[in-house]
Amino acid sequence: MTTKERAKLRSIAMTMQPTTHIGKNGVTEEVAIQLSEQLQAHELVKINVLKNSDYTAKSLASELADIVGAEVVQVLGNKITLYKVSTKEGVKHLLEV
Repeated sequence: MTTKERAKLRSIAMTMQPTTHIGKNGVTEEVAIQLSEQLQAHELVKINVLKNSDYTAKSLASELADIVGAEVVQVLGNKITLYKVSTKEGVKHLLEV
């Protein structure tokens, strides 16, 4: 991903609310399934790591990206933004010109 593409995704993510929350249980199978489904539907997902979690957003970002096959767009505070090109029909691709 180029820096220009990353900047575009970061600007889109600024207006988004987190759709997934990770708490004290960390990354479970249910969280991974939920993230995969959200990425197929929307391509860009924002995740909130709750304060009661034993993990930091920085430590979870690459683990989550590897599990769902996505790229880390940014980690800011306790928020993680992931991007994955959707193969689902009818989804508008965010990085198309």
